[in-house]
Amino acid sequence: MSAERVCTTAELQENKSFRVVLVVTSNVVVKDSSGAVHAIGDTCTHGDISLAEGFVEEETIECWAHGSQFSLSTGKPLNLPAYEPVPVFDVVVDDSGVVYIDPANSTLAS
Repeated sequence: MSAERVCTTAELQENKSFRVVLVVTSNVVVKDSSGAVHAIGDTCTHGDISLAEGFVEEETIECWAHGSQFSLSTGKPLNLPAYEPVPVFDVVVDDSGVVYIDPANSTLAS
């Protein structure tokens, strides 16, 4: 499967999540405070809560219901109650600012 177009960088607000649904999974796309674009799985590993509704700060996203924070670059939980990572997806931004994610190509931190 190839990468899917999900949005443009102009549609992304700094430190604000953007939920996209791809063929395989739901993801959250975030532009962090340094301008880097990240894509992670949308579901908190502590419960069935959308991370897209959470709070973004610097390079983390926080589950609004449980308070667990996840690294946007690794998917690792940074505090309890979550202890399992969320998947992280490769992001490609082309020269015109279009953001692509390959939903079949994710990594899961150990």
